[in-house]
Amino acid sequence: MHTSYTTRLLGMSAAVLLSFAARAADAPAGEHPSVKRPYSLPPSADLTYVIKAKQHGLSLGGTATVQWRTGDGKYSVATESRVSLLGKILDNRSEGAVDDFGLAPATFVEKRFRKDPTTTTFQRDTKTITFGEGDETYPIKGGEQDRTSIQWQLAAQAHAAPDKFKPGSEWKYFVAGRRDAEVWSFKVLKNEAVQIGANEVNAVHLVKAPPPDAQGQQVDLWLAPSMDWYPVRVRFNDADGDYVDQTLEKAVKK
Repeated sequence: MHTSYTTRLLGMSAAVLLSFAARAADAPAGEHPSVKRPYSLPPSADLTYVIKAKQHGLSLGGTATVQWRTGDGKYSVATESRVSLLGKILDNRSEGAVDDFGLAPATFVEKRFRKDPTTTTFQRDTKTITFGEGDETYPIKGGEQDRTSIQWQLAAQAHAAPDKFKPGSEWKYFVAGRRDAEVWSFKVLKNEAVQIGANEVNAVHLVKAPPPDAQGQQVDLWLAPSMDWYPVRVRFNDADGDYVDQTLEKAVKK
């Protein structure tokens, strides 16, 4: 396969399924929010999404699956994304416990196309976040998330306190990726209809915008109250017009 085409697909894989490949922090490095909020975990489910994207002028399509599991004081999220021609391009997993803050990740593993897997570890005994890539470390104060668990932390808190997720409200979290961590701020915009198959569902639209002086990626997230606040749509928008848009096709509770 032509190298440039593979490179473009790799660019997509970095974004698909809430990898949130933002290129700049949303707050000063010293700010590290640690806030206890009510939460209620959505029921375990298998979710299937349809992917539509434009990357460097190429139109791409594929599917993504999410296995969300919770019970006995633990949780896990396993995600897998595939596109035509290449097959699996992204495979990641977040798992850990459930504590007073909500989801408490222990490990976040990401496997990108033709790359070795990387592991981010939340060492609860030493209260430190460490990375398989890079030497950075960050303290654990409570409530920290990874790039896969964050959408489910949001869903759990909206599930518990839906009246708090009103237009204009903001939600900040300290989120770890493959080699570092930073503050992510989500703002509730409004309620919108999302088409799922032949049906429309009402969903709360949140946006994670890059800082005004940065060229980071904007992430839009839609959570559906009538579907236990499952994420029903995710869209990644780059400053150059490229995007990845992922819409729920079906959800099967387990």
